[in-house]
Amino acid sequence: MSNFLQSYSTLQKAFLPETFAISSPAEVEAALIEASAAFIPFAKKTFIERAVFLESIAEEIMNCGDALLQKAHEETALPMARLTGERGRTCTQLNLYAKLLREGNWCDAVIDTAIPDRQPLPRADLRRMLQPIGPVLVFGASNFPFAYSTAGGDTASALAAGCPVIVKAHESHLGTNAMVAAAVISAAEKTHMPKGVFATLVGTGPALGQQLAMDERIKAIGFTGSYKAGMALYITATQKRKTPIPVYAEMSSINPVVLLPEILAEKTTAIASALAGSISLGVGQFCTSPGLLFAIDDAAAKTFAQELVNALKAVAPATMLNPTICHAYYKDKASLANQENIQVLFEGNNLEENHQAMPALMQTTAAHFMATPALQKEVFGPCSLLVLCKDITEMKAAIASIEGQLTGSVYGNETELKANENLVDHLQQAVGRMIFNNVPTGVEVCNAIVHGGPFPATTDARTTSVGPEAIRRFSRPVCFQDCPDALLPLYLRNENEANIVRLINGVLTKASVATI
Repeated sequence: MSNFLQSYSTLQKAFLPETFAISSPAEVEAALIEASAAFIPFAKKTFIERAVFLESIAEEIMNCGDALLQKAHEETALPMARLTGERGRTCTQLNLYAKLLREGNWCDAVIDTAIPDRQPLPRADLRRMLQPIGPVLVFGASNFPFAYSTAGGDTASALAAGCPVIVKAHESHLGTNAMVAAAVISAAEKTHMPKGVFATLVGTGPALGQQLAMDERIKAIGFTGSYKAGMALYITATQKRKTPIPVYAEMSSINPVVLLPEILAEKTTAIASALAGSISLGVGQFCTSPGLLFAIDDAAAKTFAQELVNALKAVAPATMLNPTICHAYYKDKASLANQENIQVLFEGNNLEENHQAMPALMQTTAAHFMATPALQKEVFGPCSLLVLCKDITEMKAAIASIEGQLTGSVYGNETELKANENLVDHLQQAVGRMIFNNVPTGVEVCNAIVHGGPFPATTDARTTSVGPEAIRRFSRPVCFQDCPDALLPLYLRNENEANIVRLINGVLTKASVATI
């Protein structure tokens, strides 16, 4: 067995020459020891110190220049323009968490001062805030070498919370991981973070991942990838360990799009064009790609289907991320096409040997969709299933049968949206983000975003992996009772030196405790 790995380039149809040594047992143990030792010193760093660290990571990533973009392009086949935007998004995420830390209000500081003369029992002095949970294990995503990988959202939010991070490098972009990891480590050294605050390890899929997930020093897991791999980690971390830990796994989503009849008749061409672009964007290798379309079976739907086919036929073949994903696309697409009562409306040539894919569109009835759970299996790639419903009642029933998703989209004019409010309510129960009159692809990094959803889209529908709220995944509330002021975290002390908003005796204020 080889003791090193290489990234495979679907552009060059060959392994890239650079080799990456598989982390030895001693290196794995050292990373775990150092992360554990770094936890308390890092947790005690002020929010401002952590913010400077995150800002420095963003700066170091940008300092890598075009060489980083070129390496990611070679390893993933993603266009340079897309990678440039994703690098910018990654740095935006880091700076967003830095801003959150500088404001300081995220920690939910609550102070209920003592009432010693309260009858029949006195009240102790009680103070609470969010504290970091411990070393976090992060798994990078194949389809986002920057934004969901080494220094992506999981890493950024865990570091912001005060948790050391160990990244299991994705085998598809080892070179990119090495460059970004070096940037993070450089930032840690420049900002005087404790040794072990960040590490990356190289190993084959399940072996290293399962080993790390079982280790008691790991206190939480962030994962973006397949349902199979995500559930394997979830079962290990929650059922096989001595101490169960939270697993925040984003796994599978087909992102249903509901096309109400009036707007579909009014804007047939525009909707077909928008959806064709969304289905084929990034060769369908987005977690929010629209894999499921619902329409009433009428003349407008028939016209729409034909226009969508025409738009998809015009899409040029494109190279996929890696051979494994490409093979899975053709396998899963064929499995869908071979199901009973499935009509293939369009399917391009088989270009698997070139690691390329063309879009596909298939069609079925709502009755068959509801009777066949296998039709809800994600086909990761540019493939979508059109589900034709007899009427709004059947459409509502079909929507109610949908499994958990990251997004749900509804196209409708204001009148029909209001008339079908109950249908919208049913869709909301299955998704983390409701979209109106637009496609699901595109995830804005901002305060209000939710990138999560009910199972099987994720393992925890209460969270998001994008946006400031993601920091809460790697923190826990801790209450301090009658604690001497000098031993309290900075953000709970009587003097509000950090100038953050706190809830003191039921009042939101920036005042010190003594003045309340």
